[in-house]
Amino acid sequence: MTSLFDSVTFGKIALGNRLVMAPMTRNRAKSCGGATELMAEYYAQRASAGLIITEGTQPSQVGQGFLNTPGLHHPEQVRTWRTVTDAVHAAGGRIVVQLMHSGRIGHPSLYDSAHQPVAPSAVAAAGQCFTPSGMQEYPVPHELTADEIAATVRDFADAARNAVEAGFDGVQVHAGNGFLLHQFLAANTNHRTDGYGGSVANRVRLTVEVTEAVAAAIGNERTSVRLSPANTYNDIAEGDTEALYAALVPALPELAFLEVCEIVARPVTRLVRELWAGNLVVNPHATGDSFPASVDAAQQVLDEGLADAVSLGALFLANPDLPARIKAGGPFTAPDESTYYGGDHRGYTDYPALGQ
Repeated sequence: MTSLFDSVTFGKIALGNRLVMAPMTRNRAKSCGGATELMAEYYAQRASAGLIITEGTQPSQVGQGFLNTPGLHHPEQVRTWRTVTDAVHAAGGRIVVQLMHSGRIGHPSLYDSAHQPVAPSAVAAAGQCFTPSGMQEYPVPHELTADEIAATVRDFADAARNAVEAGFDGVQVHAGNGFLLHQFLAANTNHRTDGYGGSVANRVRLTVEVTEAVAAAIGNERTSVRLSPANTYNDIAEGDTEALYAALVPALPELAFLEVCEIVARPVTRLVRELWAGNLVVNPHATGDSFPASVDAAQQVLDEGLADAVSLGALFLANPDLPARIKAGGPFTAPDESTYYGGDHRGYTDYPALGQ
């Protein structure tokens, strides 16, 4: 029987155990998108995870969707991220960066350039964005042109190269949670009539192109992708979930690993497992809200043969030494729900400006 504490290798990334720290937005970066000493301390504290996946990191200024989130598109950002990766490696850990283009989730007041957020189509997201002047409605985004789509693909590849320069062990392409790539996948946000819209085959195209470009830039063995099938976060309605992922998963190139963020039901996760021959990480949906139910859910995922490793978010936030605590049977610190932000229960964050 596979244990959470068995070692495993994903491409060129050797994991000492099968407990992966899930990506969680923290909003602790410099206003310029650079990493901070607090970020280095935070990630180094959790280096006993088999692998750390960082918070979403924008591959371009246009890709930023929130205040004080980090980037990897400027030399200063690369330099400051190096302090984070050095700290994690010095503590014996492995760390990959999640590249996340927010697409229509954002607001012009977040950027010095005051540009409009971008999206597959000019369809505003329902809801509000936290801005320097308070909560504001999401604006109607700019519909990306064909040339801008090509530039976005290049931005991801360039950011991946910057990630390697910054010392990361790999890169994860975020294609879920209602951000840009997920917006192209979903029927309610993608109304295009060109080669990137309409049919399922067209709607998966950008995710495949971005992933292929990143893999070409840094190697398949350092590249991963995160999916969140059926996730409605950020006003997403995929419309045809099973058909969508039945088309997308086989079209992806060989990867170090694929991660599925399981929102509610398991059937789509099982579908992905059937279609994906490579390494699979599952961020399991815990039955009920009791803690530490997700620890039990993690082992159950392995027992079922559904995944090769399990990613956990809130538990790592509240228990930096989570692997040791699980091995010892506790004690555990329960996550503080007051640090939730937005509708994604795996997307913990803290906004000092909000007094949290």
